Amino acid sequence: MVLDDDLADVSCSVHDRVAVVTLDRPEARNAFTGAMGESLGAAYRRCDEDDAIRVVVVTGAGSAFCVGADLTPRDETFAAPTGRHFTSSPVQPPAFAIRKPVIAAVNGHAVGIGLTLAMQCDIRILARGATYGFVHVRRGVIPDAHSHWTVPRAVGFARATELLLTGRHVDADEAVAIGLATRAVPADEVLATALTLARDLAVNTAPLSVAISKRLMWASPALSADDVNRLETAMHEHVMGRADAREGVLAFLERREPEWSLSPTRDWPDDW
Repeated sequence: MVLDDDLADVSCSVHDRVAVVTLDRPEARNAFTGAMGESLGAAYRRCDEDDAIRVVVVTGAGSAFCVGADLTPRDETFAAPTGRHFTSSPVQPPAFAIRKPVIAAVNGHAVGIGLTLAMQCDIRILARGATYGFVHVRRGVIPDAHSHWTVPRAVGFARATELLLTGRHVDADEAVAIGLATRAVPADEVLATALTLARDLAVNTAPLSVAISKRLMWASPALSADDVNRLETAMHEHVMGRADAREGVLAFLERREPEWSLSPTRDWPDDW
Protein backbone atom coordinates (compact mmCIF):
# COMPACT_ATOMS: atom_id res chain seq x y z
CA MET A 1 0.00 0.00 0.00
CA VAL A 2 1.32 3.44 -0.93
CA LEU A 3 1.09 5.73 2.08
CA ASP A 4 0.93 8.95 0.07
CA ASP A 5 1.55 10.00 -3.50
CA ASP A 6 2.05 13.72 -2.82
CA LEU A 7 5.60 13.53 -1.46
CA ALA A 8 8.37 15.19 -3.50
CA ASP A 9 11.69 13.33 -3.80
CA VAL A 10 10.41 10.73 -1.29
CA SER A 11 8.15 7.71 -1.67
CA CYS A 12 6.46 5.70 1.07
CA SER A 13 4.71 2.32 1.14
CA VAL A 14 3.33 0.16 3.94
CA HIS A 15 3.24 -3.63 4.14
CA ASP A 16 2.71 -5.86 7.16
CA ARG A 17 2.71 -2.85 9.53
CA VAL A 18 6.13 -1.68 8.30
CA ALA A 19 6.47 1.62 6.42
CA VAL A 20 9.33 1.87 3.95
CA VAL A 21 10.26 5.50 3.32
CA THR A 22 12.55 5.87 0.31
CA LEU A 23 14.69 8.87 -0.62
CA ASP A 24 13.73 8.90 -4.27
CA ARG A 25 16.12 10.81 -6.52
CA PRO A 26 18.17 7.90 -7.85
CA GLU A 27 19.34 9.86 -10.89
CA ALA A 28 21.07 12.26 -8.46
CA ARG A 29 22.12 9.54 -6.00
CA ASN A 30 19.43 10.95 -3.70
CA ALA A 31 21.19 14.27 -3.21
CA PHE A 32 19.27 16.18 -0.55
CA THR A 33 16.85 18.96 -1.50
CA GLY A 34 14.54 21.18 0.51
CA ALA A 35 11.58 19.31 -0.96
CA MET A 36 13.08 16.01 0.18
CA GLY A 37 13.44 17.36 3.71
CA GLU A 38 9.83 18.56 3.83
CA SER A 39 8.57 15.26 2.41
CA LEU A 40 10.63 13.15 4.79
CA GLY A 41 9.24 15.11 7.74
CA ALA A 42 5.71 14.70 6.40
CA ALA A 43 6.23 10.95 6.01
CA TYR A 44 7.53 10.70 9.58
CA ARG A 45 4.50 12.61 10.90
CA ARG A 46 2.07 10.34 9.10
CA CYS A 47 3.85 7.23 10.35
CA ASP A 48 3.79 8.60 13.90
CA GLU A 49 0.04 9.26 13.75
CA ASP A 50 -0.96 5.94 12.15
CA ASP A 51 -1.29 3.12 14.68
CA ALA A 52 -1.40 0.59 11.83
CA ILE A 53 2.30 1.35 11.29
CA ARG A 54 4.57 -0.24 13.89
CA VAL A 55 8.05 0.35 12.42
CA VAL A 56 9.62 2.69 9.85
CA VAL A 57 12.49 1.77 7.53
CA VAL A 58 14.29 4.59 5.69
CA THR A 59 16.36 3.74 2.62
CA GLY A 60 17.51 5.19 -0.70
CA ALA A 61 16.45 4.44 -4.25
CA GLY A 62 19.18 3.13 -6.52
CA SER A 63 22.76 2.56 -5.44
CA ALA A 64 23.15 5.35 -2.83
CA PHE A 65 21.40 6.30 0.38
CA CYS A 66 22.08 10.05 0.12
CA VAL A 67 25.29 11.65 -1.12
CA GLY A 68 24.67 14.90 0.75
CA ALA A 69 23.32 18.27 -0.31
CA ASP A 70 22.40 18.80 -3.94
CA LEU A 71 25.38 20.77 -5.30
CA THR A 72 23.65 21.86 -8.51
CA PRO A 73 23.73 25.55 -7.42
CA ARG A 74 27.55 25.23 -7.22
CA ASP A 75 29.02 28.04 -5.10
CA GLU A 76 25.50 29.15 -4.10
CA THR A 77 24.65 25.74 -2.60
CA PHE A 78 25.21 27.11 0.90
CA ALA A 79 24.17 30.70 0.27
CA ALA A 80 23.25 32.77 3.33
CA PRO A 81 19.73 32.01 4.61
CA THR A 82 17.16 34.63 3.68
CA GLY A 83 14.15 33.42 5.65
CA ARG A 84 13.47 33.99 9.33
CA HIS A 85 12.70 30.32 9.90
CA PHE A 86 15.98 28.76 8.77
CA THR A 87 16.96 25.65 10.73
CA SER A 88 19.97 23.39 10.49
CA SER A 89 17.64 20.41 10.94
CA PRO A 90 15.38 20.54 7.86
CA VAL A 91 13.44 17.34 8.59
CA GLN A 92 10.66 17.99 11.10
CA PRO A 93 10.01 15.97 13.09
CA PRO A 94 13.38 14.24 13.16
CA ALA A 95 13.34 10.45 13.27
CA PHE A 96 14.20 10.34 16.97
CA ALA A 97 11.08 12.36 17.85
CA ILE A 98 8.46 9.99 16.44
CA ARG A 99 6.95 7.17 18.50
CA LYS A 100 7.89 4.31 16.16
CA PRO A 101 11.30 2.65 15.82
CA VAL A 102 13.10 4.02 12.77
CA ILE A 103 15.67 1.81 11.05
CA ALA A 104 18.06 3.38 8.55
CA ALA A 105 18.71 0.84 5.78
CA VAL A 106 21.75 2.67 4.42
CA ASN A 107 22.08 0.90 1.09
CA GLY A 108 25.00 2.91 -0.28
CA HIS A 109 27.00 6.11 0.07
CA ALA A 110 25.84 8.38 2.91
CA VAL A 111 27.81 11.59 3.32
CA GLY A 112 27.07 15.01 4.73
CA ILE A 113 23.40 15.37 5.52
CA GLY A 114 22.87 11.86 4.20
CA LEU A 115 24.77 10.53 7.19
CA THR A 116 23.52 13.07 9.74
CA LEU A 117 19.92 12.15 8.88
CA ALA A 118 20.76 8.46 9.34
CA MET A 119 22.18 9.35 12.76
CA GLN A 120 18.72 10.59 13.78
CA CYS A 121 17.38 7.05 13.35
CA ASP A 122 17.28 4.49 16.14
CA ILE A 123 19.12 1.69 14.33
CA ARG A 124 21.50 1.86 11.35
CA ILE A 125 22.43 -0.95 8.96
CA LEU A 126 25.19 -0.04 6.50
CA ALA A 127 26.27 -1.36 3.12
CA ARG A 128 29.81 -2.65 2.77
CA GLY A 129 31.70 -1.03 -0.08
CA ALA A 130 30.06 2.37 0.42
CA THR A 131 31.54 5.61 1.75
CA TYR A 132 30.39 7.39 4.91
CA GLY A 133 31.48 10.74 6.28
CA PHE A 134 30.49 13.97 7.98
CA VAL A 135 32.16 16.00 5.22
CA HIS A 136 30.56 19.36 6.03
CA VAL A 137 33.76 21.09 7.18
CA ARG A 138 35.34 20.13 3.85
CA ARG A 139 32.57 22.08 2.11
CA GLY A 140 32.92 25.23 4.22
CA VAL A 141 29.92 24.64 6.49
CA ILE A 142 29.37 22.66 9.71
CA PRO A 143 27.62 19.36 10.51
CA ASP A 144 23.83 19.60 10.71
CA ALA A 145 20.67 17.73 11.73
CA HIS A 146 21.51 17.59 15.46
CA SER A 147 24.80 15.78 14.69
CA HIS A 148 26.72 17.53 17.48
CA TRP A 149 24.26 15.72 19.77
CA THR A 150 23.62 12.43 17.97
CA VAL A 151 27.19 11.56 17.02
CA PRO A 152 28.88 12.02 20.44
CA ARG A 153 26.15 9.95 22.10
CA ALA A 154 26.74 7.16 19.56
CA VAL A 155 30.55 7.03 19.51
CA GLY A 156 31.74 9.13 22.45
CA PHE A 157 33.27 12.60 22.52
CA ALA A 158 36.79 11.76 21.34
CA ARG A 159 35.70 9.82 18.25
CA ALA A 160 32.95 12.31 17.45
CA THR A 161 35.48 15.14 17.58
CA GLU A 162 37.72 13.36 15.08
CA LEU A 163 34.86 12.51 12.72
CA LEU A 164 33.13 15.91 12.78
CA LEU A 165 36.27 18.08 12.72
CA THR A 166 38.20 16.17 10.06
CA GLY A 167 35.27 15.22 7.82
CA ARG A 168 37.15 12.07 6.89
CA HIS A 169 35.50 9.08 5.26
CA VAL A 170 34.95 5.76 7.03
CA ASP A 171 33.85 2.42 5.64
CA ALA A 172 30.99 0.30 6.97
CA ASP A 173 33.12 -2.02 9.09
CA GLU A 174 34.89 0.86 10.84
CA ALA A 175 31.51 2.56 11.36
CA VAL A 176 30.21 -0.55 13.15
CA ALA A 177 33.41 -0.96 15.15
CA ILE A 178 33.20 2.58 16.56
CA GLY A 179 29.43 2.55 17.13
CA LEU A 180 28.07 4.64 14.25
CA ALA A 181 25.99 1.64 13.16
CA THR A 182 24.98 -1.77 14.45
CA ARG A 183 25.52 -3.94 11.36
CA ALA A 184 27.43 -3.96 8.08
CA VAL A 185 26.21 -6.25 5.32
CA PRO A 186 26.57 -6.48 1.52
CA ALA A 187 24.70 -3.68 -0.23
CA ASP A 188 22.13 -6.01 -1.76
CA GLU A 189 21.25 -7.36 1.69
CA VAL A 190 20.76 -4.06 3.51
CA LEU A 191 17.04 -3.57 2.92
CA ALA A 192 16.20 -7.24 3.48
CA THR A 193 18.15 -7.20 6.75
CA ALA A 194 16.32 -4.08 7.89
CA LEU A 195 12.93 -5.50 6.92
CA THR A 196 13.58 -8.74 8.81
CA LEU A 197 14.38 -6.74 11.93
CA ALA A 198 11.41 -4.43 11.34
CA ARG A 199 8.95 -7.31 11.00
CA ASP A 200 10.22 -8.89 14.20
CA LEU A 201 9.67 -5.58 16.00
CA ALA A 202 6.24 -5.13 14.39
CA VAL A 203 5.00 -8.51 15.60
CA ASN A 204 6.79 -9.28 18.84
CA THR A 205 7.19 -5.95 20.65
CA ALA A 206 4.42 -3.95 22.31
CA PRO A 207 4.02 -0.65 20.39
CA LEU A 208 3.38 1.52 23.44
CA SER A 209 6.24 -0.05 25.39
CA VAL A 210 8.62 0.50 22.48
CA ALA A 211 7.49 4.10 22.04
CA ILE A 212 8.02 4.90 25.72
CA SER A 213 11.38 3.15 25.85
CA LYS A 214 12.52 5.01 22.73
CA ARG A 215 11.55 8.37 24.25
CA LEU A 216 13.46 7.52 27.44
CA MET A 217 16.54 6.40 25.51
CA TRP A 218 16.77 9.59 23.49
CA ALA A 219 16.14 11.76 26.56
CA SER A 220 18.55 9.95 28.86
CA PRO A 221 21.83 11.81 28.11
CA ALA A 222 20.36 15.02 29.50
CA LEU A 223 18.96 13.32 32.62
CA SER A 224 20.50 12.32 35.92
CA ALA A 225 20.27 8.77 37.22
CA ASP A 226 17.56 9.93 39.63
CA ASP A 227 15.63 11.56 36.77
CA VAL A 228 15.77 8.35 34.76
CA ASN A 229 14.64 6.31 37.73
CA ARG A 230 11.74 8.69 38.33
CA LEU A 231 10.63 8.45 34.70
CA GLU A 232 11.14 4.70 34.48
CA THR A 233 9.04 4.28 37.62
CA ALA A 234 6.29 6.52 36.28
CA MET A 235 6.27 4.69 32.94
CA HIS A 236 6.20 1.27 34.65
CA GLU A 237 3.14 2.47 36.52
CA HIS A 238 1.67 3.58 33.19
CA VAL A 239 1.98 0.16 31.48
CA MET A 240 1.89 -2.40 34.30
CA GLY A 241 -1.44 -4.06 34.98
CA ARG A 242 -2.75 -3.12 31.55
CA ALA A 243 -3.68 -5.26 28.56
CA ASP A 244 -0.26 -5.50 26.93
CA ALA A 245 1.49 -6.42 30.18
CA ARG A 246 -0.90 -9.35 30.49
CA GLU A 247 -0.79 -10.27 26.80
CA GLY A 248 3.01 -10.32 26.61
CA VAL A 249 3.26 -12.91 29.37
CA LEU A 250 0.38 -15.05 28.12
CA ALA A 251 1.67 -15.08 24.52
CA PHE A 252 5.10 -16.18 25.73
CA LEU A 253 3.70 -18.94 27.94
CA GLU A 254 1.26 -20.11 25.26
CA ARG A 255 3.94 -20.03 22.53
CA ARG A 256 1.98 -17.80 20.15
CA GLU A 257 2.28 -14.38 18.57
CA PRO A 258 1.06 -11.59 20.85
CA GLU A 259 -1.97 -9.47 20.03
CA TRP A 260 -1.12 -6.01 21.30
CA SER A 261 -3.94 -3.56 22.00
CA LEU A 262 -2.39 -0.45 23.57
CA SER A 263 -1.63 2.43 21.22
CA PRO A 264 1.21 4.97 21.15
CA THR A 265 -1.36 7.61 20.20
CA ARG A 266 -4.42 6.73 22.28
CA ASP A 267 -2.53 5.55 25.37
CA TRP A 268 0.43 7.93 25.35
CA PRO A 269 1.26 9.29 28.85
CA ASP A 270 -0.33 12.64 29.54
CA ASP A 271 1.94 15.70 29.39
CA TRP A 272 4.97 13.75 28.12
